[in-house]
Amino acid sequence: MAGTQQTGVTVFLTGLSGAGKSTIADALVAQLEAEGREVTVLDGDVVRTHLSSELDFSKEHRDLNIRRIGWVAGEVVKHGGTVVVAAIAPYDAAREAARALVEEHGRFLLVHLATPLEVCEQRDVKGLYARARAGEIPVFTGVSDPYESPSRAELTIDTSVTPLEESVARIRAAMDPVS
Repeated sequence: MAGTQQTGVTVFLTGLSGAGKSTIADALVAQLEAEGREVTVLDGDVVRTHLSSELDFSKEHRDLNIRRIGWVAGEVVKHGGTVVVAAIAPYDAAREAARALVEEHGRFLLVHLATPLEVCEQRDVKGLYARARAGEIPVFTGVSDPYESPSRAELTIDTSVTPLEESVARIRAAMDPVS
């Protein structure tokens, strides 16, 4: 190769259920694809279905799931690809392990969607928070299980006060390497 391959990048969206991860991921991917860029999307729920279906929601298994996402993202980034991850990823150490796997091959951009719990609960169309508070879901991030704020987020966005277009624009600006 003549060294013309672009550096790959992973945009890792993390936050509580209802924080806006999928909404922002969808808008970001649509914009990138409209510009002719191919994007691999690793949505936490989809990965759990196809790559991690044997895992439960224990801390150990959540960490393993995020490491798997990091490894897959790293493989795509290694070949100059763009990856958008949308996962709760509640534990900082697991996110940092994913970062390390990606940064072996390219760039990692951690975006913390720091939307307040109350707003996330109001947005909860599936009723998951209500079920968790009723004890029907024994381990649920933000209710009975912690969400550790990232120690090294490149961006922090509160989607309750930042419009979707602005959120995507901020992420795009952070994605562009400094010349």
